[in-house]
Amino acid sequence: MDKKRNESKRDRGISLLVSIVLVFLILGVIVFSVSHKTMTEMAASATQNLNESLDLIKCTIEAILNKEAEYQRLMAQGIAAIESPEEYVLNYKKSGTMVKLGLIRSGETVGVCSTGEAFTEEELDFSAGGTIDGLPVSQSYLNYMGTWAYCIKCPVIKDGREIATLYVEYIYDTFDKSLPEGFYNQQAMLYIMDAETERFVLKPKGMGERSAGHLNLTDFYRANDIQEEGLREEVEDCLKNNKNIMFYHDIRNKDALNYMWSVNGGTIYLIGYVPIEAIQQEGRTVNQNIFIVVFVMLTAFILCCTLYYLNQRQKIKLRRERDEEREISNRRLAEALQAAQVASNSKTMFLSNMSHDIRTPMNAVLGFTTLLARDAENPEKVREYTKKIMASGQHLLSLINDILDVSKIESGKVVLNVEEFTLNDLVSSVDAIIRPMAEARSQKFSVEVTGIKHEFLLGDETRINQILINLLSNAVKYTPEGGSIWFRIIGLKQRSNQFEHIRIEVQDNGYGMTKEYLETIFDAFTRAENSTTNKVQGTGLGMAITKNIIELMGGTIDVFSEVDHGSLFRVELEFRIPEGQADRQFWAQMGISRMLVVDTNEETCGNIKTLMGDVGVEADVAHSMEEALSLLENNADSYQVALLCANIVETGVLQAVNRIREMTGETVPILVLSEHDKAGAVDLSQIENVGVLTKPFFASAFKEKIQEMKAEPKTDGEFAAEPGQSLAGLHFLAAEDNEINAEILQEILAYENAVCEIVENGELAVERFERAGEGEFDAILMDVQMPVMNGYDATRAIRALAREDARTIPIIAMTANAFAEDEKEALDAGMDVHLAKPIDIELLKQVIRQYTKAHR
Repeated sequence: MDKKRNESKRDRGISLLVSIVLVFLILGVIVFSVSHKTMTEMAASATQNLNESLDLIKCTIEAILNKEAEYQRLMAQGIAAIESPEEYVLNYKKSGTMVKLGLIRSGETVGVCSTGEAFTEEELDFSAGGTIDGLPVSQSYLNYMGTWAYCIKCPVIKDGREIATLYVEYIYDTFDKSLPEGFYNQQAMLYIMDAETERFVLKPKGMGERSAGHLNLTDFYRANDIQEEGLREEVEDCLKNNKNIMFYHDIRNKDALNYMWSVNGGTIYLIGYVPIEAIQQEGRTVNQNIFIVVFVMLTAFILCCTLYYLNQRQKIKLRRERDEEREISNRRLAEALQAAQVASNSKTMFLSNMSHDIRTPMNAVLGFTTLLARDAENPEKVREYTKKIMASGQHLLSLINDILDVSKIESGKVVLNVEEFTLNDLVSSVDAIIRPMAEARSQKFSVEVTGIKHEFLLGDETRINQILINLLSNAVKYTPEGGSIWFRIIGLKQRSNQFEHIRIEVQDNGYGMTKEYLETIFDAFTRAENSTTNKVQGTGLGMAITKNIIELMGGTIDVFSEVDHGSLFRVELEFRIPEGQADRQFWAQMGISRMLVVDTNEETCGNIKTLMGDVGVEADVAHSMEEALSLLENNADSYQVALLCANIVETGVLQAVNRIREMTGETVPILVLSEHDKAGAVDLSQIENVGVLTKPFFASAFKEKIQEMKAEPKTDGEFAAEPGQSLAGLHFLAAEDNEINAEILQEILAYENAVCEIVENGELAVERFERAGEGEFDAILMDVQMPVMNGYDATRAIRALAREDARTIPIIAMTANAFAEDEKEALDAGMDVHLAKPIDIELLKQVIRQYTKAHR
């Protein structure tokens, strides 16, 4: 039995060995067949490959030559347009391509040369008739640097007449930069030959080693033992008839494929050879790859056999890996659970903070309401309590708005309203809010604007304003009394002419922040201190909102801070520049084309020159009163306006203005550029045609001031209220289901001497409007969420009525739905404008005036 088992094993072993041998034999036959076929195909395609390579080099050289001819024509056109062509040639500095220029006037034989010597055409041979893009080209020659060169001449034509001929010398060495660095792995030989002289003028880099004696075609024949007369005659025929030729010939006892390739209509030739072994190298590489593939296949076959015996071990390994993956998955789930718990704790802390922050103003509202009821007979206290209730309500509204912003950001529903705005209006609006806050805490608030090239930009001004108010109000809150706050707008280098690249910096010398808090400052629901102990009110959402809005605009924000040393917030944004923003027509109408600027600050002067230059006004700068008076002494009649910095003189602004006025006359406006906190410190009322402009300087603010100074004084009648500014006599239909809101609305409009008729839902609003005569109502105030019929359906029903005023009467949405999609839905339903509750009374009156005036 054992003998039979051993014989069976031996038979299986022999069968396996025979199978392996057969596999090797079959693979060997296949490999030999494929290899032989590959070598045959590679040999057949060798000529074609060389053809394509030479055509590529030929096209590259011809492109260079045509580019040179094109550039020379442009240069000739430029020379024709200048007063002294000879001076241009003499001042020309040698470049890498054009090493020498010459110019000969028509009718003359001697001209000028960029080297300073006299220039003639005698040393140049154009007899062969060669051209490059239609321009005559000379035979190749050795120039004064000992380098092979050629010359192209081009007529200089002015007013349809040839006034001169421009000669430009080019060197062949410049071809090297554009030609390939290797040719058949640097085994091939290539020269560039001048066809007329049969001189070798260039051997590009990476094109084989230079052989001794290869100076011309004859040397090439001799060095490579090309003696056959028939072959030489065939080459000569190719040179004469601008043909290409390839032929096999032994070079240094090695088979090689020789070639001569025409370039630029046969003015120059590519000449050289490629060893056959270099051409067939690719075939050998393919064969090697085939052997590698076969080896890999055999290795894979052996590995498969090995894997069969290791199958069980592999199963154990896989089982172990699955256990490890399960462990990793469990660990990740635990980490996710922990992260969820942290998030839950953050939300819990946020709700706790919000509870406190909401209760604080709510307590004030309820408390002062109680006091209001008690002291109703005391008008002074009623006004005081009302003012404090309003302030607490506004703070409560800001908390709710922050929560709404976070909700919009998290749901991806924030939409940017991109419109044209000016940096002047932006800075002014921010300054109007922040400066009183800073002055109330005896803080110094400085505004600096530098490097701005365009002040009219496209962007969401409301969101930008929100960013700045968040950053600056925090700076005021977290800076002690007497501290300093800096607000800077800096123009950076533009990445594109269509965008203004701006950096905004908000810096203070306040309390600063710890490194630990800096890591979470932009996270939602986080604050530097717990809201139950923090004296500064807030939700901890402002910085998270700010960062998300900045990123939505495609910008970045960075913060640098140190405890007790203050903080610096740096924002970078890009805004599209609107087309046709420069208001040149205004300044031309005013007759202002030149102005005098007197300021010691070079950055301020540069900023003014840039902004005013953009609107077509030239600004002359003086850095002292002496320099300014000197300019006025020589050019007093040239200036139509003068701009004087308030701190330019020690003797006083009034005296400086008087000195300038004496030299300019009373018709020239003089403006004093002053710091904001010093704008009212100088009394200039004694001097005619003088005004004060606060820093920072903006062309639009400057324009408004000039308009104000140039305008004629208004009569008493002109100061009367314009029509449409009062609500008196207007009749409104309001759909409001909440009795308290309805009562407030009625009282507000009654105070404005307007009549408001209230209905409880949208259906009643449609019925009442349908019964009304045309023109009875001036506008409809529409709530959205109402029983029976909502505001959207009611608006659609009114707009669909078959009466003329149904399509034109203003319908104003007043709703607690404050998201962007709510506003869109209101406008889509046919409403004219969307106002979110709680209603801003002044805004409501402004909107009513606007739309009722337009309706009338």
